[in-house]
Order: sequence, then structure tokens, then C-alpha cells
Amino acid sequence: MRQESSALLPDAIPYCGPAPLPADLWFRWNLDPWLLLVLILVALAYLLGPARRTDGRGRSCFALGWVLLALIFVSPLCALTSALFAARVAHHLAMIGVAVPLLLLGLPRRNELLPAGPAALLHALALWFWHAPAPYAAALASDLLFWAMQASLFGTAWLFWQAVLAARSPGPAGLLALLGTVVQMGLLGALITFAPEPLYPPHLLVTAPFGLSALEDQQLGGLIMWVPSILPYLIAALALMAHAMRRRVEGGSASW
Repeated sequence: MRQESSALLPDAIPYCGPAPLPADLWFRWNLDPWLLLVLILVALAYLLGPARRTDGRGRSCFALGWVLLALIFVSPLCALTSALFAARVAHHLAMIGVAVPLLLLGLPRRNELLPAGPAALLHALALWFWHAPAPYAAALASDLLFWAMQASLFGTAWLFWQAVLAARSPGPAGLLALLGTVVQMGLLGALITFAPEPLYPPHLLVTAPFGLSALEDQQLGGLIMWVPSILPYLIAALALMAHAMRRRVEGGSASW
């Protein structure tokens, strides 16, 4: 039975398909041939290029990042994001906070393309823009805007983590960028959590089969963004501080 995917645009079907029922969720794998082709080409490009110049740990990091990226777009999680805002938040945060840094750690060089401060600001702008109600609803109503959302979140996360993980990135700048990202993500999560009414029309009519009201689903999504999402950034901040302390003790320069 087809469910309405958007209260604003009832005839629009999200890229991941209409919101599923719990009993159907396991059968809702996304086998978009273009998506699968891109994933395969990325893996082949890595195996034929950077993998040859990367150690075993780096190849493992890239493999984990690639598998996670494939899972969040191909597995039933993709369909679940059409029903639950919380699933969409988890999807986005797994991509920008875990998959992207793992992919970067699998590359032999992580040169800084943009300084950490501007990269963090650009990433924050993308995150806040796409989690505003109107752009969010528009992205679920258009495949083009859906991929614009994914590409901008992924691309700005890439610039951010590349600046943080770059071997020559100044420690204080990277640390401030990480802590600033923790603060702004926590603020966005808190605003979503404590909103007095549902903000995201695409989820108004499709959360009940999963035992949540639209407001409860939104609160869960806000909590995910507020608390667990900041863990990768805190871990990276701790690693940066340990890196700086080791350099000071050794009196030399170390690299990631």
C-alpha cells in the first residue's frame, strides 16, 4: 500500500521510495544501478590507485568507510529515512562523521584543501541549511535536490575532515574547528529536540507504524544529533591533543 511521502507535496516520492511499513522494511533494499555503479567505480579507483601506496591499516579504514557508505544508501536504512526523521539524521551523521573520515584515513596523503576554520564554517552552513524544514522537505520531494543535499553534506565534510587530518594542519586550528563543530551540532540538535511542534511535513503521516508520533520522531532525531553524533568529533579532538602532546615531548614533528 503506497503511503503519502510528503504532506507538502503528496505526489512526490523520495529517492529512497515511499515510507515503508515495519513488516516490509527488510525487503526495501535500494538497488539503484547508477548508485551501485558509482560505488563500484569508487572501490576500483581506490584499489588501482591509492591502495597501492597505503599500508594495511589505511586500506582497512577505507574499506570500512566504503562499506558504511554502501550500507547507508543501499540497505533498508535508506527506505527507513523516508518514514523517520531520526533515521535520516542517523544516515547523515554516519556519512559525515564516520564514513568520510574513514575514507580519508585510507588515503596516502590528506593535503589541506581549505583551512580548518573556513571548512568547519562551510560544513556547518550545509548542515543547518539542509536540516531547515523547507530545504529538507524539498530534498525529499526531488531526486536532484536529494543528491544535492547528499553531495553538499559529503563534500563539506570531506573538506572539514581533510583539514583536520592533514599532516601539516596546525593543531590549535584543527582542535578549535572540531570543538566548534561539536557546539554547533549540539545547538542544532537541541533546537530540534525542544521544538514544540513537528517541523518536518514529510514525516507527519508516516511515523505511526513505527510506534512514534511525528514529534517524538523529531525529538529522537534531535537527540541523536545532540549527543551520539558528537562522539567522532570528540574522539578526533582527543587524538589531536594527544598528537600535540607527543610532539612536544619528543621535540619533533609527528604526522597522522
